[in-house]
Amino acid sequence: MTGRPAPAVLPPSLRARLGLIAALAALVVVVLGVLYAGHSEPGTVDRWIIQPTADSVRPPWRSVALAMDFWGEPAGAATLVVATVTGCLLLRRPRAAVLVVAGVGMAVGTTTLLKHLVGRTIHGDNLSYPSGHAALATSLALVVALLVIGRLGLGRTAGTLLVLAWALVAGAAMGWAQVALGAHYPTDVLGGWCTALAVVPVTAWLVDRIADRQIDRTADAGRRERR
Repeated sequence: MTGRPAPAVLPPSLRARLGLIAALAALVVVVLGVLYAGHSEPGTVDRWIIQPTADSVRPPWRSVALAMDFWGEPAGAATLVVATVTGCLLLRRPRAAVLVVAGVGMAVGTTTLLKHLVGRTIHGDNLSYPSGHAALATSLALVVALLVIGRLGLGRTAGTLLVLAWALVAGAAMGWAQVALGAHYPTDVLGGWCTALAVVPVTAWLVDRIADRQIDRTADAGRRERR
């Protein structure tokens, strides 16, 4: 086999820490799902933060919230995914490109499944828990953070802080827009954020695992041909 194998999308130094974070995030998703299963009203925590209504914000901030919301809709999300995949390929990070599609797809798909399982609604029969918009924004931020960590060769502490910081900023920005527009309760946003934190590290590990196995198979086949 010629050339160097593609760099791991999940740095080995972060696997243990992100694995623990993923487990804790999954626990939060399950606990909130059980607490709000079948509910159609904001909970105590939601009311403490804000009473979700369609007019929670006024211009010009409403325009900002609508702009943020667009990037979570199919057209906006597809644009972000294509742009991020293109960037990964230009940087010669094929595994990261795969993770963009797989990670975002798994995160959003998981929120869709959980919405039907939990059955929490807002404004009538609109399923709300967990927020797919928050999961999408957070999962994209996580992939970009992992890409930056790999490019800069950041250590365990700096890498972990970068992952959490980017995930928090992206999730908070999209979450604010969803709550401000009355599309989700605050705890829906928390559930979507934690869903991404639970799904993306596991998906990244699987991408590396599958890619490494393919490299090993190719190497074994090359050795057999030379015998």
